[in-house]
Amino acid sequence: MCGLEITVEGAKITGIRGDEQDPFSRGHICPKAVALGDIHEDPDRLKRPMKRTASGWQEIGWEQAFDEVAQKLAEIREKHGRDATALYQGNPTVHNHGSMIHGQMFTKALGTRSRFSATSLDQLPQMLAGLEMFGHQLLVPIPDLDRTDYLLMLGANPVASNGSLMTAAGVARRLKDLQKRGGKLVVIDPRRTETAEIADRHEMIRPGTDALFLLALLHLLEPKPSHVTPFTDGLDTAKALARPFAPERVAEATGIAAENIRAIAAELQDAKSSAVYGRVGVCTQEFGGLASWLINVLNVVTGNLDRAGGVMFTKPAIDVVAITARLGQQGHFARRRTRVRGLPEFGGEYPAAAMAEEMDTPGPGQIKALVTSCGNPVLSSPNGPRLEKALPSLEFMISVDIYLNETTRHAHYILPPTFGVEHSHYDLAFHVFQVRNTAKYSEALFEREKGARHDWEIFMELASRLEAPTLSKIARPLLRKVGPDAALDIALRTGPHRLSLKQLKKNPHGIDLGALEPCLPERLYTANKRIALVPEIYVKDIERLEKRLATPAQPLTLIGRRELRSNNSWMHNSDRLVKGKDRCTLLMHPDDAKKRGLDQRAEVRIASRAGELTVKLEITADMMPGVVSLPHGWGHHRPGTRMRIAEAHAGASVNDLTDELVLDELTGTVNFSGVPVSVS
Repeated sequence: MCGLEITVEGAKITGIRGDEQDPFSRGHICPKAVALGDIHEDPDRLKRPMKRTASGWQEIGWEQAFDEVAQKLAEIREKHGRDATALYQGNPTVHNHGSMIHGQMFTKALGTRSRFSATSLDQLPQMLAGLEMFGHQLLVPIPDLDRTDYLLMLGANPVASNGSLMTAAGVARRLKDLQKRGGKLVVIDPRRTETAEIADRHEMIRPGTDALFLLALLHLLEPKPSHVTPFTDGLDTAKALARPFAPERVAEATGIAAENIRAIAAELQDAKSSAVYGRVGVCTQEFGGLASWLINVLNVVTGNLDRAGGVMFTKPAIDVVAITARLGQQGHFARRRTRVRGLPEFGGEYPAAAMAEEMDTPGPGQIKALVTSCGNPVLSSPNGPRLEKALPSLEFMISVDIYLNETTRHAHYILPPTFGVEHSHYDLAFHVFQVRNTAKYSEALFEREKGARHDWEIFMELASRLEAPTLSKIARPLLRKVGPDAALDIALRTGPHRLSLKQLKKNPHGIDLGALEPCLPERLYTANKRIALVPEIYVKDIERLEKRLATPAQPLTLIGRRELRSNNSWMHNSDRLVKGKDRCTLLMHPDDAKKRGLDQRAEVRIASRAGELTVKLEITADMMPGVVSLPHGWGHHRPGTRMRIAEAHAGASVNDLTDELVLDELTGTVNFSGVPVSVS
């Protein structure tokens, strides 16, 4: 979402810098964007279909690949049923409008209910709260960052990530502007992160206890009437649920002193405007569902929902919320459950934590084939080694991906799409979560190489062969002509700002559409057009939280961390992003190191129920005692990959330790924040 100014000589990128004229990012750039050209020009990047044979990988033509893949998928469906083929979509899928639009055709043609994605490894609890409270899974309130007086942030590190479910290019500058105008930033996190470093106040919290902290705040706060009060149900119930959770009762469990909880509550109560915001650390824990819901409750109780300086909903040029609602796709929860453990689906997808067991557990409904789209779940899903063992047992696997990586090496076919600067770009998803409404479209910088295929073309070809082979000769030319950009134009013209693709092309830096605006109750999609402040699923889950209070804290728990130069495993094949000091290290507080007789830079063994690994130790007071931290996305030591730079900086995968059996029981989201471990 950051505007880039890219200079080229012929077909080569010679420079990338921030676009000063972009009305949203205003010249901001991070190292990941500078490395865009590295991935584009990477000699390891796949550009032609690859078929695994007895003698190794063989490059084949596209028509052969499409025919053979479609035939095999059809055979699996005929032999084992539709649900025997699973689909996994990785994070990059959602940043590609071609995949978002035409990928749905392939999903429909595949016809499987065995669908998985990165959603249950990330933001699912916040989307569930949006569905249950406001009637749509994409109605996630966004902090009005540029106007708020007080920002309370939990489990988020936007200075490293640029924000997520809070698209905020140049977020460090925006946070400093908040402070310059007399506002206050308070960070709740078990680590002194880059964001905590610039905060006015930082409180360390024990992983998995955010819901207890939030209930203690709710216990103390007096509800402030606002314009949403007349159409909000459950204010009294919310306060009653918080009554047993006084600060003194939760202080020991959370690690935050009662007087500090009271001080933060008083600041929230007195702030002219405030926003409570939580992200990955809040979502991916044993009470992620409760904590995500409580953040919304606090924003309502303080009178800051749908209010300037509080948390608001966007009005994007392409209104994905309204479009999906018209299609009856607001979302749904727990309509079906997984075969082995009975985990709930969300929005038609099962939790990724169930993927391996659905493959390696025999019986009716067992997964026999897998399609992955721009994902590397061996490194990104819990207990990666279990999935790694399950993949070779599949009868068939294909991957739509640009690399031969830790996951795709198990595929029978790899179908590589074009990358980044070879296709146009409009971020359908992240315009929905901006702190300010803007619109921006980028045309392809380079013509794609001869014979290359866009991801949407790959999905379209497979869909046409699977769904109606006899019509494919008619359908394919028509669908090629009406590509994803045509769909963008229609959506822009019918959207709330009545723009067009032609207008965006004339304004390559982007168009500023103004600050966020109040939009309730019109924007609600609940049946009665009212906010359901206390959905029953959360009331029931508080009983589980009560038990947490009586459970002794683990001696040592593991959390992840975000790195400025790393977002996914693709980026580890860029020398400029991995060079320098080793960043795949275990962070530990000096007291914990002393107890175990460990020295700085020592090789240490970390073990959990799921597995063990060895990394270098970094001793730092930035960690809360009793908590250690390891970044995600590493672990490039597996044989059979083709990512030379990543292999030379292999690191270790944190998900060799995370446990697929330990989840947020309410939502099925993985517990990445608070894994019990031992270190020696």
